[in-house]
Amino acid sequence: MQELRNHVAALAGGIGERNVWRYSALQRAAEYIEGELRRSGYSPTRQTYEVSRLPVSNIEVRVPGVWQVRPAEAVGYDPGRHDPGARPAVGSGSRADETLVLGAHYDTVGGSPGANDNGTGIAALLELARRFAGRPQARTVRFVAFVNEEPPFFQTPQMGSLVYANAAGARGDRIVGMLSLETMGYYSEERGSQAYPVPQMAAGYPDVGNFIGFVANLESSALLSAAARAFPDGSSLPLQSAAMPGELPGAGWSDHWSFWQAGYPALMVTDTAPWRYPWYHTPDDTPDKIDFERLAEVVNGLEQVILALAREGH
Repeated sequence: MQELRNHVAALAGGIGERNVWRYSALQRAAEYIEGELRRSGYSPTRQTYEVSRLPVSNIEVRVPGVWQVRPAEAVGYDPGRHDPGARPAVGSGSRADETLVLGAHYDTVGGSPGANDNGTGIAALLELARRFAGRPQARTVRFVAFVNEEPPFFQTPQMGSLVYANAAGARGDRIVGMLSLETMGYYSEERGSQAYPVPQMAAGYPDVGNFIGFVANLESSALLSAAARAFPDGSSLPLQSAAMPGELPGAGWSDHWSFWQAGYPALMVTDTAPWRYPWYHTPDDTPDKIDFERLAEVVNGLEQVILALAREGH
């Protein structure tokens, strides 16, 4: 838990607002992320492109999959079997050419230090990368810190995750699932602390904001189901999951949206951001608002999700 606290403090306290209008801070954040990944034993690479003549970068590390012979009837999450249009998994041989992506954005909206949005996502990404360093699974696992998720770049060609997903699609990368770690650190036990983007959801989901949410589009429902099954193996934190039309308000409000555009299954891990967090996109999104004990529970659960999705079968 202390590592999570340190990461959020460094990003939101030490660096603060970080975007192309605070370019030096954005660069310091990128350097911090690279430094922490190196400390975990990785050699980070950058995918760099220009925005307003300024170079900006996605930062990636990989844990290559292990070559293993597997039976054709291997069970578990298989995108070729469950997801229409996905490439079928091989009947025998290795799954090392299939990839699971964990991603979080490191930029902030203007005027906000971004402790929860998205210091918590980056902190979780760094901690999960540390736990999986030198711990290969059957499938390759990539950990990616994305730039330019926030407006005015959101859902535009200059959004870092869209640049990444489009490049992956052009190469023919076999991404079997993507998990977007987005605004994950605020919880409440008060009745009425949880709202929803559409009124109909209130009838089927709690009005207390004490849970973590998994959100997917309908095409990613198999990924969502597999992730939701695995999460309780590592965490006692309540989980609510929903597969919904991607055009619903909030459903695509993070980097998983970019992977939907490239035809990959993806989901968002979130505390629901503006439907719970009072300081969303404000100058008061500071580290003192974060519940690090419950954020650690999210990370523990996600470790089991990665194991379930990236191993040979479950």
